[in-house]
Amino acid sequence: MNRRILIATLLAAGFLLAGAGLVTAGSATASLGHPAPDFNLRDTNGNEVKLSEYKGKIVVLEWINPDCPFVQRHYNNETMKKLADKYRDQDVVWLAVNSTHYMDAANNKQWAERFKLPYPILDDKTGTVGETYGAKTTPHLFIVDRMGKLVYDGAIDDDPRGQSQSPLSYVDSALQQLVKGAEVEVTETRPYGCSVKYKK
Repeated sequence: MNRRILIATLLAAGFLLAGAGLVTAGSATASLGHPAPDFNLRDTNGNEVKLSEYKGKIVVLEWINPDCPFVQRHYNNETMKKLADKYRDQDVVWLAVNSTHYMDAANNKQWAERFKLPYPILDDKTGTVGETYGAKTTPHLFIVDRMGKLVYDGAIDDDPRGQSQSPLSYVDSALQQLVKGAEVEVTETRPYGCSVKYKK
């Protein structure tokens, strides 16, 4: 093969690979106002779940760890379940992601069955997706709009200690605005909870 053709072919292949990597977890970093990095994770039944398949819908990503007291409090109060049920018929998809390095699909399934969750828990024990999104705590919430853009990054509400009788739910407010076709007013808050237990 002509050397120039060989070099051109190799360069073209390199550009194609680089381009493909822009939408995969691990190569792109999540950033507010920009397209949410695509990912492909398995749920508790071994089914593949790909973020890009939900384009046209609003997607909530919730980082979870069943061992975390903050997560336990919210699940005992059904905070996430009630929100997921509230918006389920309004083109809102709720996906829980577990980046805890010592947990697997069996742990996730046990938690999902215990609380009769209407949404899947995705296995990210490698931490690839969590690190791509910059998930810091459990819980840590992200919202992706119908166009696939990241529009919220932060806490579920303004009540880290669970002492308020009427906490302000940032996620609920953002979803109310999105389903009406409006822009999210509060796009970023400080997440609270346990640190994500990434693999070291």
